[in-house]
Amino acid sequence: MPLQVTGLCPLIQVFDMPASVRFYCELLGFEVVQASAEVEAPEGRYFQWCWLRLGPANLMLNTGYDVGDRPPTREAWRQSAHADTGLYFGCVDIEAAHLSLRARGLEVTAPEDSGHGMRQIWLHDPDGYLLCFQAPTGSRMV
Repeated sequence: MPLQVTGLCPLIQVFDMPASVRFYCELLGFEVVQASAEVEAPEGRYFQWCWLRLGPANLMLNTGYDVGDRPPTREAWRQSAHADTGLYFGCVDIEAAHLSLRARGLEVTAPEDSGHGMRQIWLHDPDGYLLCFQAPTGSRMV
């Protein structure tokens, strides 16, 4: 019997969970589906893991450090490694998404057609992960 997959939910490590949740929920429109119990840490109260959803897109965030072990600033080596991870989101209307994200104050590239038949816009999350919103060139995704 072939493998029957019903979805994909990547897990990424984040430095500052509250900042990441604000970015994904308040700026991109994700909702928290589930989260671990909140913990008290020197940097504040937060949960260490959460599952987010925006339409059919799912994403999990996990803190990159145990409670009390987070350094005061982001570690450059860890942040630079995140640039190798790209999250690609199917999007109905790239031009509308571009305008919406810009209106929310996000630094996002202008829509461009790729060499492989997709129209795309790009931005980075607070941890340096590359986010791409895309649709097939010349059409709208449904």
